[in-house]
Amino acid sequence: MGNFIQLHFLTAYPPANLNRDDLGRPKTAVFGGTQRLRVSSQSLKRAWRTSSVFGSKVGDHLGKRTHMVSKAVLDQLGNEAHAKAIAQTVAEVFAKVDDKKLAKGVISTGQIIHVSKAEQDRIDAFVTKAKTSAPADADYANLMGDGKGSVDIALFGRMLAEHSSSSVEAACQVAHALSVHKVAVEDDFFSAVDDLNTGEEDRGAGHIGTTEFSAGVLYHYVCIDTDLLKKNLNGDKQLTQLAVAALIEACATVAPTGKQNSFGSRARASYFLAEKGGQQPRSLCAAFLRPIDSQDQMFASIDALTKTRSAMDKVYEPCSDANKSFNCLTGDGTLADVIAFCEEAVS
Repeated sequence: MGNFIQLHFLTAYPPANLNRDDLGRPKTAVFGGTQRLRVSSQSLKRAWRTSSVFGSKVGDHLGKRTHMVSKAVLDQLGNEAHAKAIAQTVAEVFAKVDDKKLAKGVISTGQIIHVSKAEQDRIDAFVTKAKTSAPADADYANLMGDGKGSVDIALFGRMLAEHSSSSVEAACQVAHALSVHKVAVEDDFFSAVDDLNTGEEDRGAGHIGTTEFSAGVLYHYVCIDTDLLKKNLNGDKQLTQLAVAALIEACATVAPTGKQNSFGSRARASYFLAEKGGQQPRSLCAAFLRPIDSQDQMFASIDALTKTRSAMDKVYEPCSDANKSFNCLTGDGTLADVIAFCEEAVS
């Protein structure tokens, strides 16, 4: 058993379409017998790790997730046949090349690869050397590392089907966010006016359409294994603390970017609870099995969350050693206090 930081937070979203399904509608799930608004963990993790908030905190300690591992080779060596051959070999170091795309002249790995910062640096050095001399087998063999040292990979992991020894186990688990109440997905009819249409011949709209949306208070749950995170960052305690701080600030302040231009649904967490300890982690989603039905949804949600937490502690004994929270409705606590509390959890 490791040492864990568990995050529980409630965020209120106005009408939005943060995370769409294959039909373009907001994702949903049935929970407690009713339809709930849902935002997938993949959507949340991408929003957090690619945000300026996260990037400004961790600086150069970020990887890149891409099919175009060898893009730097072509960018710097050109598009000649010998350069393409080198680029293809570089890509094949990490994964099989997509044969269908290759037939069209595009060098792309079939699997998307999360390349660490150290591996990016090795590729850059490789390209610099390749400008003056033909690469040797040892040059290619040196490109792939163990994936450790990059904060996003350390937190969310990477899986390499053909190089399992270079895969990284995620130190952070992110649950799909669910609304604490039942929801209905609604349709928004909209029209666009042609500014140059005087209306003398045609008074109709230049374009009409519909888009789906929903609104709600979402419960989020995140669990961080701080021991594994530190291991994934090569034992660097300071970088581990930085990773924890960056993730918590992103969780509290960054919303998924889906349809933001249409809805402007930027939101920050209204309530945030952080726990630390070595106990078996557990979500508090059971607090919302019965949908919250109140005109004061946020207050009622916080009350349900804290009561469920207290009841579980009585049944199982304390499920954490200590906790820290902030509440934007009452003005109690601060984000800085929560971050400092979680940084102290890193041993």
